[in-house]
Amino acid sequence: MKMSNRTIMTEFLLLGFSDVWELQILHFVVFLVIYLAALMENLLIFMAITFNNYLHTPMYFFLMNLSLLDLGSISVIVPKSMANSLMDTRSISYAGCVAQVFFLVSLVGADFSLLTVMAYDRYVAICQPLHYETMMNIRACVKMAAGAWISGILCSVLHTGNTFALIFCGGNMVDQFFCEIPQLLKLACSDTYLSEVWVLVFSACLLLGCFVFIIVSYVHIFKSVLRIPSEQGRYKALSTCLPHLTVVSLFVCTGIFAYLKPNSSSPSALDLVVAVLYSVLPPILNPIIYSMRNKEIKTKAALKRLTGCSLFP
Repeated sequence: MKMSNRTIMTEFLLLGFSDVWELQILHFVVFLVIYLAALMENLLIFMAITFNNYLHTPMYFFLMNLSLLDLGSISVIVPKSMANSLMDTRSISYAGCVAQVFFLVSLVGADFSLLTVMAYDRYVAICQPLHYETMMNIRACVKMAAGAWISGILCSVLHTGNTFALIFCGGNMVDQFFCEIPQLLKLACSDTYLSEVWVLVFSACLLLGCFVFIIVSYVHIFKSVLRIPSEQGRYKALSTCLPHLTVVSLFVCTGIFAYLKPNSSSPSALDLVVAVLYSVLPPILNPIIYSMRNKEIKTKAALKRLTGCSLFP
């Protein structure tokens, strides 16, 4: 007798990195280092921007929101994976899996929406500098940031509701180290998952539309940058744009590949690597990419302003 997932599914089993205890401990240590580094980097950026009036500009306001989203997204999946390795288990409760999908899709969706807003901010700053203060005033920035967060939540409600309304009759083995929608769809019965597949395709089209908007914005930006007479001016403009384009490209390419590629019947190392690239790597790379090329928010300078002392000569 076929029964609904809500009556018989109490937990899922996540993919383990290894069955060898020593390698499980290695996985725990590696993920712990990555997690602590991401927490420290993003918290430093958040604190530096929050407590320094010098950094209260639209670009840094959006960067502060990006740090919060990165903190949330990596906290949704990495601690659970670490705990499973440490306790030599692979289980996650049904409710825990629902929560993982909901929060991860919300935060990742809001993350990309915010990256799109940041591209628009750079476009206005470089291509229409005389109108920048008018177009990117405080109210407009708050509305755009709130829109990014709300769009992520709405997208997540749609995907989470569609996914967990399915009947899972393919077992409870998720071929990923966290609850990922494409891997959950592999467990759904027959054609019941088609509605979520079409929602994924629609979301991918929206994602590509935002990506096209970002690319068009940067085409105009680069045209304007090439017209800047001084080499120092061109360098300063490019130093704030190229890191953003790098982040967006990595995010879009790995995310679309993970969610739209045909599912294989067995887990592969490629699936694991791609999942790490779009879910774990951005939260640790974003602060590095944005701060290392930006002298105003380099860790040492930010900490010096934050503490008001010269502990960091």
